[in-house]
Amino acid sequence: MITAEKTVPCQPIAQLLREGTQLLAQAGIEGPRREARLLLIHALSLTPEQLLARSPTENVPREPFFSYVKRRAAHEPFAYITGSKGFWSLDLAVSPASLVPRGDTETLITSLLEYRPDQASTLNILDLGTGTGCLLLAALAEYSKAHGVGVDINPQAAILAHANAQRCGMQERAFFMAAEWDAALAPSMRFDVVLSNPPYIPTSDLADLMPEVREHEPVRALDGGGDGLNAYRYICSRLPFLLVDGGLAVLEIGIGQEAALRTLADTNALHVVDVKADLAGIARAVVLEKQV
Repeated sequence: MITAEKTVPCQPIAQLLREGTQLLAQAGIEGPRREARLLLIHALSLTPEQLLARSPTENVPREPFFSYVKRRAAHEPFAYITGSKGFWSLDLAVSPASLVPRGDTETLITSLLEYRPDQASTLNILDLGTGTGCLLLAALAEYSKAHGVGVDINPQAAILAHANAQRCGMQERAFFMAAEWDAALAPSMRFDVVLSNPPYIPTSDLADLMPEVREHEPVRALDGGGDGLNAYRYICSRLPFLLVDGGLAVLEIGIGQEAALRTLADTNALHVVDVKADLAGIARAVVLEKQV
């Protein structure tokens, strides 16, 4: 008996892009043509240049392209579909266990480099709420003799961050653990640098977030409590015990939170060295030093 050979449904590239763009546009996705092209590039495992070199009439498989388009039309973050996101100089794996790294967060790394310019320093770095590990790993990429610890309350995020350390060849210098903030650290541990992008969205504002964030990213990594400052209250209270004398902390903040962070710093014997804006001109990184 002859078994019929299974055929894979195919369509011309131009038709796939046209239909994918239409579905994304109907779903209200910004830049639907661009996103359709990027999803097709991912589905076909091509580079942008390779797709451009293909004839628009060439038949290629419909799947997994249309599966990806349907996920994106449901406002699933693009990075969750592709499984990776660039941050600083790194290509990191991402998953729904953690927030997708944002370009705004790179402001913390530029701030660190400005106030700790000696990149040969043997810094001991702590990253609280590490998520993908993006902050710690980006810092270690710049300070080749540094090492550090990343902590996340979600065990799956800590596992993801460890995988990213391996992906970036930094597994010998980065250690990740699952814990609530610094609870699992030895009481005697002190750090030259503490980095953190904590939850800072006021609970009442969560419903107004874009659907990609509201419906797909982990709420626990977003919800900062009634006024958005719960995590900062705890972190600032602990920084005098976590930092060495003269140690530096760089914290990401949300829109309009600078004044509150300055008050928390004063209350906890921390000196606000600087507040750095992101590329949109929004105050994003608060640079703190332990007062001695």
